[in-house]
Amino acid sequence: TENQKRRMTRMKQLKKQALGIGFCLLIAVPAWLLGKWLPVVGGPVFAILMGMCLALMIKEQPALEPGVKYTSKKILQYAVILLGFGMNLTDILEKGKQSLPIILATIITALVIAFVMYKVLKMDSKISTLVGVGSCICGGSAIAATAPVIDADDEEIAQAISVIFLFNVIAALIFPSLGGVLGLSNEGFGLFAGTAVNDTSSVTAAATAWDGIHGSNTLEAATIVKLTRTLAIIPITLVLALWQVWKAKAAGQEAGGTFQIKKIFPFFILFFILASVITTVFSLPGFVTAPIKELSKFFIIMAMAAIGFNTNLVKLVKTGGKPIFMGFCCWVGISVVSLLMQKALGIL
Repeated sequence: TENQKRRMTRMKQLKKQALGIGFCLLIAVPAWLLGKWLPVVGGPVFAILMGMCLALMIKEQPALEPGVKYTSKKILQYAVILLGFGMNLTDILEKGKQSLPIILATIITALVIAFVMYKVLKMDSKISTLVGVGSCICGGSAIAATAPVIDADDEEIAQAISVIFLFNVIAALIFPSLGGVLGLSNEGFGLFAGTAVNDTSSVTAAATAWDGIHGSNTLEAATIVKLTRTLAIIPITLVLALWQVWKAKAAGQEAGGTFQIKKIFPFFILFFILASVITTVFSLPGFVTAPIKELSKFFIIMAMAAIGFNTNLVKLVKTGGKPIFMGFCCWVGISVVSLLMQKALGIL
C-alpha cells in the first residue's frame, strides 16, 4: 500500500541519517557537560567549536552528510518547538511587566542599528538579521528560532553565534564593575543586566557576580527581565515568517509560476507558539516543563555541533569583521538605551 511505501522510504532515510545524527550526538554530550561547567560560554558555543575543529580533521565524509544536515535543520526546529514549553506567558509578563518599556526600547534600538548597518556596510541580509535579533532578544535561542525562518545557512548561523558569544563574555566580565562605577542600585543593575546582556547564561553570570560584590539578590530579578525579553521571539519570528511568504509570493508572481504557502511558511513556529500557549493555559508545573526545556537546550547543542561541522573556519575568521562591528554597535546601543530609559522612568 501507499502507507507501507512511505514507511519503507522513511526507514531507508533514517538508516542513511543515523550515522550523522549519532556523530552530532557524540559531540553534543561533552559540549553540554562543558556548558554546565562554564555557563558563561555555554554548550552551543562549545559544540560549534568542536564541530569546526573536527571538520578540519575529517575530510569528505559522505556517510555523515545526511544525518548532519538533518540535525542542523530538523533537530534545530524541534528544539525551538520544545523551547515554547518553557514559556508561561502569564507568569513571565506578570513578573516582568515593569521592564517592558525598557525591553521594547532596546529591541527597537538593536533592530534599527542592525538595519542601518546592513545598508551602510552592504552586509549579508541574513547575517544582519541573525546578529540583530540575537543581540536584542536572547542570543543563541533567538538565532536558533530565526535561522530556519529566514533559511540561513550553517556558516551564517555560526557567524552570528560567534558574534553574540564574544559580547556575552565581555558583558559578563565588565558589567558588574561598570554598574558599580555608574552607581546603579540593585534594582537598576537587575534591569540593566536583563535588558543589555544577550544570553541568559551571561545574564546569570553578571547578576551572580554583582550579588557577590554587593551582597544583594538581583539574580532572580535579572532572570525575570531576561525571560520577559525572550517572549519577543514569538512576534519577531512570526513577522519574519510572513515576510518570507510575501517575498516568495511576489517572486512567484513575477516569474509567472505557482505559489504554495506550505512550501515556504515555517510551520514549526506555529507549533512553538502552540507549546507556549499550552504551558500558559494549563499552567504546566516545573517538574513537567524543566526536563522539556533541558531537552530543548540539548537539541540546540546537537544542531550547533552539526552547524560547526558544516562551517569553514578559515572563511568564518576572514569574513568576521563586519558582523563583529555590527554586534558591537548593537550591544553598545542596547546598553546606552537601557540606562537612559531607567533614568527617564526614575529607576536610577
